[in-house]
Amino acid sequence: MVKLKIPDHQVAGHQAKTGIIGPLIDDSGKFYKPLQDDERGSNELAFYTSLYSDPRIPSNILKFFPSFHGTEVVDASDGSGLHPHIVLEDIVSNYTNPSVADIKIGSRTWHPQSSEDYIRKCLQKDRETSTIKLGFRISGLRSMGPTNQLWQPHRKVLMDLSAEDAMLILRKFVSSDGNVDEPDCVFASRVFVHVLEELLELKKWFEVQTIFHFCSCSILVVYDKEEIEAKKSARAVVKLIDFAHVVDAKGAIDHNFLGGLCSLIKFVKDILAGLSDVETSNPKP
Repeated sequence: MVKLKIPDHQVAGHQAKTGIIGPLIDDSGKFYKPLQDDERGSNELAFYTSLYSDPRIPSNILKFFPSFHGTEVVDASDGSGLHPHIVLEDIVSNYTNPSVADIKIGSRTWHPQSSEDYIRKCLQKDRETSTIKLGFRISGLRSMGPTNQLWQPHRKVLMDLSAEDAMLILRKFVSSDGNVDEPDCVFASRVFVHVLEELLELKKWFEVQTIFHFCSCSILVVYDKEEIEAKKSARAVVKLIDFAHVVDAKGAIDHNFLGGLCSLIKFVKDILAGLSDVETSNPKP
């Protein structure tokens, strides 16, 4: 029997540490996501089951999805007994102190095919958060400070960020210490240059793909400050996650996801441009 435990580095979604049923991990790099017992669960399982054999998905795009290892029935995290789980790649398993950002993409988190009750519920939340005005919302993030002090803003703080506040949060994410008021952005170049390359690669695909609409899907960004400092080859990881609400595109571009992705790209570009402005105004002697 594989020994499962509650993940320490989860920043969004249903979290087992709060006492509800949530994801678990093992020591072999696998992530056990509880299979929801409605169409959301069957939808996500169907998506993963067909993803890696779908000839319409370019090979360079498959890298953005977590590896899929089938399903397993294991003890639920809340002690309620056996429950089916989707088994995925644990994206942060190779990191000791990962910095993690979960960013939900799109100016709406519902699809027109959804029920009226579901649309009403999602629309209310979208209006109460930065989803509509920014095209994305930061669902959760964390990073470690210089003395292993955790910086992890409460999710309620992140819900309704202005553009200025979202920029500040993203700058803190790539700073030596997110707990200070003025972020130093010392990791911005090493992290966000590669993240930007990955986001632009995704954008190129979303500009032409008419296979899926990725409603309420997130981009996960992961890096390790110690690894970035120690290895020149170290890079941030960018993954797409959460596919319970993916639907057939029926030949149409996913403008909702594409628009949110473009908005996030602009934020990253602006942070990197700000670094150049600082270097120009403070030239090295």
